[in-house]
Amino acid sequence: MKKLSGVLLIDDDETTNFLNRRLLERLEVTDKIRTFVNGKQAFDYLYNISNNNYDPSNKDYFKPQLILLDINMPVMDGFEMLDLYDRLNDEFKDGIVMAVLTSSTHPQDTETARSYAAEYLIKPLNIDKVKELLDKHFKE
Repeated sequence: MKKLSGVLLIDDDETTNFLNRRLLERLEVTDKIRTFVNGKQAFDYLYNISNNNYDPSNKDYFKPQLILLDINMPVMDGFEMLDLYDRLNDEFKDGIVMAVLTSSTHPQDTETARSYAAEYLIKPLNIDKVKELLDKHFKE
């Protein structure tokens, strides 16, 4: 499987971000991983990329192919972020897979994620969940 252009990890728990980064690095999913601790930081990043409002030589900026998003976060939660993300340019969003990664098993959360066409994964992230997601969306 070819490597993804990049992955965003959005979770207010730094330990979760660290462990998910380590897992993705070990699986050699991508060479580019950015972490954010709330939806606002992540949305601002995506908004700037979608509007070419960044220095292309800055390696910290890339269009991700996969976004793993927690629901319960301060400042801007995952669903608020999904609502704003949904308003971005469709051409920009093309090729990006959004996956909600949460500890919530509430049916309403599952339905809300589905309404945004986002995958719904229950924490913790593991090898099987990553491989299933990659096989479903990035099979060559």
